[in-house]
Amino acid sequence: MSLRVFITGASGGIGAALARHYAAGGATLGLVGRRKDALDALARSLPGEHAVYRLDVAAPAALAEAAADFSGRFGLPDVVIANAGVSVGTLTEEAGDLAAFERVLRTNVLGMVATFQPFVAPMRERGAGRLVGIASVAGIRGLPGAGAYSASKAAVIAYLESLRVELHGSGVKVVTIAPGYIETPMTAVNDYPMPFMLPVDEAARRFARAIDAGSGYTVIPWQMGVVAKLLRLLPNPLAPSRGWIRCGPLGPVGRPAPGRRRTRRATSPSANGPPRRRTASVARPADRRRSRGQPRSGVPVGLISDSA
Repeated sequence: MSLRVFITGASGGIGAALARHYAAGGATLGLVGRRKDALDALARSLPGEHAVYRLDVAAPAALAEAAADFSGRFGLPDVVIANAGVSVGTLTEEAGDLAAFERVLRTNVLGMVATFQPFVAPMRERGAGRLVGIASVAGIRGLPGAGAYSASKAAVIAYLESLRVELHGSGVKVVTIAPGYIETPMTAVNDYPMPFMLPVDEAARRFARAIDAGSGYTVIPWQMGVVAKLLRLLPNPLAPSRGWIRCGPLGPVGRPAPGRRRTRRATSPSANGPPRRRTASVARPADRRRSRGQPRSGVPVGLISDSA
């Protein structure tokens, strides 16, 4: 019998790469995301039969319906991967960013809970299964300009620890994967160093190895785990400041000095030739105008491609 894998955030990035990896091994997939055109195109490109579910993980009823449909058609999944998430630059001083905090926490934390909920009891009854939560090294050390994202990923790590203890001895493994920088369309526009960045398909292979092994907690690549732990040990006065840090494998959250212009250079080649160059103008903090795609704080928004 082929492996059955249910993946949220499968529209692109690491979610789509995981789908390709498992489909190549003969797995039957449940592909969840918000962009149906991307999901349909992905499903058509894969060998085998798969189900596509266009929904937002912040809608628990829709997730429960998709879980029931997949289980009814193909059987209870062997692996459930809660990969969907969003990353938005936030500043606590900005009242307008409260809505962004709420959205990030609702999607990244409650969306993961809602993804697992329909499968926990049936997996426990069966005595086997993998529940996989995608966290981030940003959950190890809170970083400036990324309060919502860092808090959500720290919550995810703690939630998965709790769930792992709850399911101990049941045969159901809870796997936490905290990625560093992964080469996706989102990181392609970042204009800052991204150490130890992995090609997305290589990252998917490493994720799958950790999942197959039932590893409780894994940082991929491992070097980023060392970096994150060292950051964690820094006294607050020596921690990265908002003026230069740009956090996360899934979107920039820092900003340069007020009024400066900068050129963004993609970190991966475009489909049609050499790396693209983009020039971006960043508003002064005192300005309350929003550039397209930016929150009121002026911190660039990065929507994780895996969630779309």
